[in-house]
Amino acid sequence: MRLHVPTRLRWSDLDAYGHVNNVSMLRLLEEARIEAFWSTDSTTRQTPDGEVTEYSGNSAMAVLDGRADANTLSLIARQEIEYLAQIPYLREPLDLQLWIGRLAGASLDVCYEVWNPVESESRVLFTRAATTLVLFDAAHGRPRRISAPERAAWEPFVEAPLQFLHRR
Repeated sequence: MRLHVPTRLRWSDLDAYGHVNNVSMLRLLEEARIEAFWSTDSTTRQTPDGEVTEYSGNSAMAVLDGRADANTLSLIARQEIEYLAQIPYLREPLDLQLWIGRLAGASLDVCYEVWNPVESESRVLFTRAATTLVLFDAAHGRPRRISAPERAAWEPFVEAPLQFLHRR
């Protein structure tokens, strides 16, 4: 299953050539990733083992604490982008699709496809990308394992990993 994150372009995303700049593309992917994984709304419930905090966000994937003082950081270990078509300025939001291509012990690969707006007559795939995220324990300064609630929230979004077309 894929998560669809409508993502609006800003005029400042364009470069002198009149298309979305490569650095702006990294920012758009970041915004979609934050929307998908981070939540700032929390509720606390008591369990027999102690107190557990659960986060609810804009998507079923949003189970990471997105507050500034969070115990878990999501650090980028690797990114790869393949540009397939130039993205002009569009008023309607891009259809940015996310899924998880690999769910490991302390890391996951987030895959993306950036499509033209859903309302368009014909579909155009502009960009494909992948980001390896490592969950990092801020207090102890080291990677940490993906928890059972995180894994349960993310497993429905696991699909085949992205296969880049022009990899050497």
